[in-house]
Parts: sequence; structure tokens; C-alpha cells
Amino acid sequence: MRYSEKKFELLKKMSNDKGIIAALAIDQRGSMRKMVKGFSDKERDQKIVSFKKEVSKQLTPYASSILLDPIYGGEAIKAKDQNCGLLMAYEVTGYRDEKRLPELLSHYSVLRLKELGADAIKVLLYYDVDDKANNCEKSAFIERIGSECEAEGLPFFLEIISYDKNIEDSKSKEFAKVKPYKVNSAIKHFSKERYKVDVLKVEVPVNMEYVEGFGEEIVYTREEAKDHFKNQSDNCDIPFIFLSAGVSNALFLETLKFAKEAGSQFNGVLCGRATWRDGVEEFIEDEERGRKWLESEGVDNIQKLNKVLEETAVSWIK
Repeated sequence: MRYSEKKFELLKKMSNDKGIIAALAIDQRGSMRKMVKGFSDKERDQKIVSFKKEVSKQLTPYASSILLDPIYGGEAIKAKDQNCGLLMAYEVTGYRDEKRLPELLSHYSVLRLKELGADAIKVLLYYDVDDKANNCEKSAFIERIGSECEAEGLPFFLEIISYDKNIEDSKSKEFAKVKPYKVNSAIKHFSKERYKVDVLKVEVPVNMEYVEGFGEEIVYTREEAKDHFKNQSDNCDIPFIFLSAGVSNALFLETLKFAKEAGSQFNGVLCGRATWRDGVEEFIEDEERGRKWLESEGVDNIQKLNKVLEETAVSWIK
């Protein structure tokens, strides 16, 4: 077994009874600030805290675990369902310059996040496999986080966002052509045991809007796209879960079905905005209306996701 007994039990806590990670993500900070406009800084921050608390209260009864941040997520931690595992974000949101070097929250450590109740730690890394000048530093950074998590006995979830330093628009056709190589190369690299990563949180290896049958402009035939999903799965020998990357709930569900059709052995999801994004505006305008949206549309979104996961994802427990 790759995991210590302690890590194994905590990973089970992050999963449902079928060994699938059906996690809800709401650790957004910079993007949340952009969504909540027209308020003073203090009012905006309070709106974000209140929204995250309500998301946690309404949706964690249907999630195996929730990803939160220590900046805005304190009230949400208290509001979560007691059976829902807690994954905590450790990185500073966003990046400072074109190097996209990772940075940790200066007032926190794995120990301190553990003291807040964390069952596992998440770090996000922007990674261009061809950026040789900066990748040694990024790899060493991940090694340090892996060792810190190992020392505290907490599972380490690594989220990888792939990019090309020479292509500005990650949603472009130009990037779509190289995305499978970028995504799958990064996964293969960071699944090595030296990084002590327990679960990879990854993008799907293609831009689905350029897949035959999904979008008007085609970069990949259906069979080519399936091959990329299969290669992704075959090149990862640790549990991996998909992130929703801000796409609609409907497209994300169809993507999971496509991954299953391709033979991907993915182990769940960490789904954020696809579940709750449309409730932000409702909540900002009227908190009671936003609460009702989460109780209805939000719960419906996560239940639909859980149903698709039952049909598509596989247990990480061997």
C-alpha cells in the first residue's frame, strides 16, 4: 500500500461509501471577489463568507468532502455536515507574474490547517511541462509540501493547471491542440512517489468545446479525444479526480460520461462552480432568495453529479 494507515483512513473519509471522491469545491478567493461587485471591501468579504457558509450548510449533506480556504471559509467549516470530509487550500490564490510560481499562505502551515479541522491538504500548481527554466523550482516546492503533509499524516491533493507560456489564451484553438500533451505530461511527472502526492486533481485532457459532437470547430475527433482520456488514465498510477474548470454543470456531466466511454479509470471529482455558480448573483441580490436557490437548484446540481459519478467513476480503494 502506498499510504500509511492514517492517510488511508482519512482518504476514506474524503470518499463516499463506494470509494469515490464526490467532493465540492468552494475555495475560490480571487474569482469570488470578481463575482461580488458593488460593495465596499468589508461588505464584499462578508458576502463571500456568508455565501460559502450557506453553500456548505446546504450542499455538504450530499458531498463526500468539501474544499475550503482559511481566508473566507471559517464559518463554512462550522456549517458543514459532520459526515463530510474537509479539504483545505494551502496556496495563495492566483499568481504574480509570467513564471506562475506557487506561493503558500504565510500565516498557515499544514499543522495549523490540521488544527482548523483539515482532513487533507490541497495545493494548486500552474505547470508548463516545457518551461524548463522554472520547473525545477516548482518541483522542489511540491516535494516540500509532500514532506510536510507526510509529517502531519494528512493526505496531499495536488491540483495541476496546465498552460503554455507562449500561448496567452488557454481556451483558444491553438492551446487545445497542445493541451493533451501538456496535461498528461504533468500528471505523469507528479504521480511519481518522490512528490508524496496522494490524489491528483486534474483537468480533462482536452477542451471539450473542440471535440467532434460537442463544438462547432473540431480539433479532435471523438476517437482522438477518447485516446487522450485513456492515455491520461494509463499514465497515472495514483488516484485522480477531475476538476470542473468553471464549465456548466450540463457540460461537466457529459464530459464525465465521455471519460467513462473512453475507458478512463478516474476516481471522482472536485466540482466547484458548475454546482453553485448560478447561485452567487441570487445570493448577492437577496440572501434568502440565494438560500432557496441552493436548496433547490444547487441540491439538484449535486444530486445529478452524484448519479453520474455512480455510473462513471471507479473506487480508488484497491
